Amino acid sequence: MHRGVPAGTSAQPPPPPASEPPRADEAGSPVRSGEMPAPADGFTARLETAPSLGSALPPGGIAALVPTRPTANASRDWLASCGKTQLAAGFAESLWQGRELDLLVWVSATSRASVLSAYLAAAQQAVGGDLPGDAEAVAARFLSWLAESRRSWLVVLDGLADGADLDGLWPEGPTGRVLVTTGDAAVVAAQPGAHLLPVGMFSPREALSYLMGRLTADPDQRIGAIDLVKDLGCEPLALAQASAVIASSALSCRDYRDYFVRRREQLTDAAGGEPSAAAVTWTFSVEQADRLSPDGTAQAVLALAALLDGLGTPAAVFTARSARAYVAGGPGQPPTDPERVRTGLRILERAGLIALDMTGPQPVVRMSPPVQAAVRAAMPDAMLDRTVRAAADALLEAWPADAQRAWLPGELRSSAGSLQRVAGDLLWAGGCHPLLLRVGQSLDSARLTGPAVDYWRELATVSDRVLGSGHADTLVAGEHLAAAYLTAARPAEAVPWCQWILAKRVHGLGPDHPATIAGRLDLGHALAAAGQIGDAITVLDTAAGDYERVCGPDHLDTLATQDELADAYRSAGQFDDAILIGRRTLASRERIQGAQQPDTTRTRHHLADAYLAADRVKEAIGQYKKVLADTERSLGSDDLDTIAARANLGAAYHAAGRMASALQLFEQAKAGYERVLGADHPDTLARSASLAHAYYAAGRLTDATTLLRDTYARCERTLPTGDPLTQAVRDSLTNIVGNLAVR
Repeated sequence: MHRGVPAGTSAQPPPPPASEPPRADEAGSPVRSGEMPAPADGFTARLETAPSLGSALPPGGIAALVPTRPTANASRDWLASCGKTQLAAGFAESLWQGRELDLLVWVSATSRASVLSAYLAAAQQAVGGDLPGDAEAVAARFLSWLAESRRSWLVVLDGLADGADLDGLWPEGPTGRVLVTTGDAAVVAAQPGAHLLPVGMFSPREALSYLMGRLTADPDQRIGAIDLVKDLGCEPLALAQASAVIASSALSCRDYRDYFVRRREQLTDAAGGEPSAAAVTWTFSVEQADRLSPDGTAQAVLALAALLDGLGTPAAVFTARSARAYVAGGPGQPPTDPERVRTGLRILERAGLIALDMTGPQPVVRMSPPVQAAVRAAMPDAMLDRTVRAAADALLEAWPADAQRAWLPGELRSSAGSLQRVAGDLLWAGGCHPLLLRVGQSLDSARLTGPAVDYWRELATVSDRVLGSGHADTLVAGEHLAAAYLTAARPAEAVPWCQWILAKRVHGLGPDHPATIAGRLDLGHALAAAGQIGDAITVLDTAAGDYERVCGPDHLDTLATQDELADAYRSAGQFDDAILIGRRTLASRERIQGAQQPDTTRTRHHLADAYLAADRVKEAIGQYKKVLADTERSLGSDDLDTIAARANLGAAYHAAGRMASALQLFEQAKAGYERVLGADHPDTLARSASLAHAYYAAGRLTDATTLLRDTYARCERTLPTGDPLTQAVRDSLTNIVGNLAVR
């Protein structure tokens, strides 16, 4: 049964010196990450029919709980709701309570974005700190950590729907276990070493025990339980729904069975074949909800729940103003009281249609996907349209305005994804619904660069199809897509979109509109990032001229564009042009913004880079000194910008042959990075490599070799396989001390 439904369930690095302290993953308290669902009412371990996970999933193994009878349409497969998630949660909890795990990660694997979000959160807890890079980079580092860790761990991938979502993201390691729940065995079958563990119906004894355990308030309600279990075919979902209705009514098992037999006969005549027991029992649950909620509140709440993420939707969505207005009767009606909605949720739980999980940061509503599909199928088109709009508005209202509740956007994105799949083009009536933009922006801010690109590309495609290429919303989607490509370090793909956006702005706004000039600047930036430096210089030179003509020579946008142009000239090797523009921009910033303002400092930094590239080392040193002094004064000595400025000045001294000063600054920079970021952070490792090179240049071969050995060992241990920094450090070590040094 699905979550919440009450039922059972390369070259080797040199060895470290003996005095090296324990690795980070060998110490510390056990870590638990992710929101695991609470045990369902009446949960049983199903000793007779459930697979023995303890023996089927040893350390280093992968196992998948799958339904006994797969179907091509899992969303309406009543038998797929057989307790897989509950069994996975029970197994994970038993290992955790038995102190057999140092790390437990629960992942809602309904999309690649959800998996990456869960890995990012787990990495921050297990590896420690605010890890650099996008979510894919953090996930790669986390998976590398798992593969090398000596601690015991379990990763549960719950509700995996598409095997492609796990491409490159499968956890593995000798001390870890991976447990998957899925309605489609095919998504796991191709994974090497994965064991498929079918989960089917209860045994008669389990079914009777479950039913009797749910009916404890009135023993008379148990009359006829054996016959009811037989007629329900021991289906977990059917038993959950039937026991909920009986427990919330005056019916006995015998009474319910009589109703069930007649209803099944009716549905058999209509469908031409006998339906699954759960395809019958859900109708009684709906009728029971109607009786318990004659004002229609529960029915309206059920309609909303059927469109959202069945694996978990924050209850706050249902008490949002738009949801309460929908419950009250729709637009124009005053929103009903939040308590009325909460009462409706409790009624639906009593009827066996949803489950309320109160164990997390806030209540979560869970609903079996087959029941969701059945409710949606019963909705008239007009009702579906109105419910879709209300659900979208409610999700948007429930979205936090800040990052204080970092877990919530992920839950809301999953529900928004479910809503999009159901709604189709309904969210595009009159234009793109703001929720669709909010989802993409959430992916951007969460560093989910790959999923963000995929999302914005799909949104731009749909907008073009539904609204047309000339619609303002299509242009907005294209702008976000171009930005997402740049963030994902895919500038070559951003360029054509920037060109398209610029053409649209020229056509719609004119060549001198500020938005058009900004579009030209964006195109120049994308061209430079893509390595098309000649074209970038042409575009940026035009943009700088436009800003100067339209906004004036001292406008901040003019100066920012000149900074970009100077950088492009430096990248093209045209150092004299870069220096000329840089000096002019710096003078303007000093006059307008002040000599120590952050923008001025950045321009000075770029000018120093140009001087150094032009081999005008003395002038570079002068500018780097001012950058360091200004940064340290404004941000402090331990700020990362200050530490980077210290390293840059060291590089200039190195280029000038002033090795004593260079080494002192490099050592200070390395110590600063270690102090702020830790010894294994990629920035710290890169700075260690730079210091080793400086030692070598100064003739300190022993110091260079020792530091490179340590840096290489740390890179191998903490960075993803194939990381360029690891290879660069290895090459340096090989060049300095020969191949024997890395054997």
